[in-house]
Amino acid sequence: MNIAQYQPKHYQTFSQILQANRMSHAYLFSGGFGSFEMALWLAKSRFCEQLSDGIPCENCRSCRLIEEQEFSDVKIIEPQGQVIKTDTVRELTRDFSRSGFEGESQVFIIKDADKMHSNAANSLLKFIEEPQSQSYMILLTSDDSKVLPTIKSRCQLFHFPKNQEYLEELLLQKGLLKSQSRLLAQVATSEEEALALSQNSKILELEQVLDKFAKLLEQETNKAYLEVARLAQIATEKDLQDFAFRLLTVILSRQKNPKLLTRCHHARQMWQANVSFQNALDYFVIA
Repeated sequence: MNIAQYQPKHYQTFSQILQANRMSHAYLFSGGFGSFEMALWLAKSRFCEQLSDGIPCENCRSCRLIEEQEFSDVKIIEPQGQVIKTDTVRELTRDFSRSGFEGESQVFIIKDADKMHSNAANSLLKFIEEPQSQSYMILLTSDDSKVLPTIKSRCQLFHFPKNQEYLEELLLQKGLLKSQSRLLAQVATSEEEALALSQNSKILELEQVLDKFAKLLEQETNKAYLEVARLAQIATEKDLQDFAFRLLTVILSRQKNPKLLTRCHHARQMWQANVSFQNALDYFVIA
């Protein structure tokens, strides 16, 4: 991944920070579009053997090991199940007082930081308030409002919104039509998901049928009802059915019809409550 293309504004900002050697000891990255990749890039800047004006080379031994998440002084913590346990964070904080294996620096990256137990989060406060001179903490979350205010207020906050233009261009290069690229770029949450969607023939077929279905809902309800059977034949698995509702929500949002969006929302709630996919869509058409 080219982080400069993924998040060009943040890349420029952090490049200036690195060039001035003013990297802070605690960051909170909110939103998942390139935030982990940015965290790794910043970690590389602490250990790169061939820095160029503060910017890591991406090719030396240290950079490669960090990219592969196998570098001893870059520690990555993520939830076990649905929570980051207090003991895990306490072990992490004990490492703060130790010198690194490869040098003086250490970088700690915590994924899904909002899933830290409150005691675990509080145990980080001492480091954030009194950081070791060569230790750095980067917290990642999908939603910074879920992070404890005591943690959030002591970190520099950066938002990582989805770069839809980047995804659209990527999908166009993969041979999709412009309309398909725009729609899938709206629905996908990451480059990996966008690429996976573009290579799934069922997804592309589903997109075409849903587009027709949405137009018929406004013009010819009886024909829309007939399309439900086709959708049920394509989306036979739960993940495809979930994606169908995601796609349909985006398509209906474009049509700017709040009544249809509300009915779609209710149909999805029915499906989530174990009503069959086809029956939920039947309700959607006749409601």
